[in-house]
Amino acid sequence: MVMASVLQKVSAHFSVARWLLSYRLTRYLHPSDEELLSVAGLQRVNGQKKGKKGKDRKDDDKDSEFMVPKNLELQLDVAAVHPNDMIQLHYYSEYQWLLDFSLCALIVYVVTEVYYYLIPAKDEVNLSILWCILVVGFAAKILLSLTALYFRGEEAVGERSLCLTAGFLFFFLAMIVLIADEDFLEFGLEPAYSSFNASAHTFLMDQGLDSSGPASKLMFKLSLALWCGFIGSFFTFPGLRLARMHKDALKYCSERPFLKTLLHISFISPMFIVLMWVKPVSRHYFTERTWPGIPQALMSPDAFDTTRLVLIIVIVAIRFLLMPHYLQSYLNMAPEKLRNLRKEAGKISNVELQKMVARVFYYLCVVTLQYLTPLMLCLFSALLLKTLGDYKWSSYMGIESSIEIVNATATKVSPLPVGSDILQSSQQFSLTLLSLKKVFTPILYRAQDLTLQSTKDHTNFSRKVC
Repeated sequence: MVMASVLQKVSAHFSVARWLLSYRLTRYLHPSDEELLSVAGLQRVNGQKKGKKGKDRKDDDKDSEFMVPKNLELQLDVAAVHPNDMIQLHYYSEYQWLLDFSLCALIVYVVTEVYYYLIPAKDEVNLSILWCILVVGFAAKILLSLTALYFRGEEAVGERSLCLTAGFLFFFLAMIVLIADEDFLEFGLEPAYSSFNASAHTFLMDQGLDSSGPASKLMFKLSLALWCGFIGSFFTFPGLRLARMHKDALKYCSERPFLKTLLHISFISPMFIVLMWVKPVSRHYFTERTWPGIPQALMSPDAFDTTRLVLIIVIVAIRFLLMPHYLQSYLNMAPEKLRNLRKEAGKISNVELQKMVARVFYYLCVVTLQYLTPLMLCLFSALLLKTLGDYKWSSYMGIESSIEIVNATATKVSPLPVGSDILQSSQQFSLTLLSLKKVFTPILYRAQDLTLQSTKDHTNFSRKVC
């Protein structure tokens, strides 16, 4: 509540989202009618009569429209992006809310982690989880609204077909991956499903509901594949936009090798994350194999699990730092469009030429959301996995995380009497949360058989001691 109040009071005077784009980017102004007439060597025709009072304004627009050659040698004026310029941009309010709220959620998460490190939590509700869930929900809603733009109107037929094709392709690939061997891809769906099914069955039985479980294994995997298909369709155009901006950004940093290296690392970084979940490539070499000159493995299994989360956070931070360079490469599309226009023959109207230049800046916040929203979704999903999976940042110091295998026996919640007070209501609400916590255990979020893993770790430790 404190951070929500701070966000409400401060956002009107200072906004990180507004500061991030203001005075850090330069935009190109569209040429005026007088400039176009001067460069084309034309004169404005003033001999036409004025329209009647009740006539539509379309006649005035037609009078101000004229044709110019496409091969005009135009030099666009450059101006810094000011806060007042961004208010009129499409999706500006969504961009400002997402970034400012994500920053507050990140502050709440860091403060909560420090607090729980100093004072370990018992059976209290972690508020940082609620903030992270809200950010993930806002990010998913924005991705849905951006994708829905391609399903409105009759002009976006190609984009609509591409979204549907990408969704079905990712759904098909997810079905293939879900039937892959668990010894190769470390998804851990079998222990996750077993834990969730057993805990949910016990919870339903204690509530007086006779059920063998919430869903079969086939429906469990089918739901995951459907979710992957939706995410794939949401990420289609953000991925294409990132590829285009990366290609353009490399052209403007040819004399800056360090920045060029960072851009390449940022572009191929998702491959590193994927490889961290391939057992023969990552876990085997980091936690099991002993290298020459090193008496033990490079890191413990808990440290390796934490490293995967840290890698996601580092990659998100790198991409966030490179965001101004990517966005500036997008704004540089305006003069590039004019250069491509000069290669064409014929004429173009002044209105169409001005729209072509102004449209680049008008969709700046849309492009920013396409770049930023997947980052926020990945970042706070990783933070949720860290908290709900009960990972420890202290695993690098050799402190192994001790996960309690929570007994799935839930407390049966009886309905409150009519005269129950607020204290009894809060107690019953706490009991309900405790019961749900026993259903959604860290084994489900980690997708690991912790009992088997702890046995293996104990065996390896005994061998090292011997």
